[in-house]
Amino acid sequence: MKRQKVQIMEEKPTCDRCGKEAIGFESMEGGFEYVCADHADSLLLALKPGEKKVYGVCVLERYK
Repeated sequence: MKRQKVQIMEEKPTCDRCGKEAIGFESMEGGFEYVCADHADSLLLALKPGEKKVYGVCVLERYK
């Protein structure tokens, strides 16, 4: 069996709206974006660092 290589992001993602450092990832109803604290949904802000929540088709992930 072959081992899969895991890709690690070397650069920290930036907010798709303003370019600041992203605190997490939001995927809502087919669209997705990296967001900073200023542009994050309140559900994302409520997550602890490293936590991920799935609400139906919505996925929120807070970075460590």
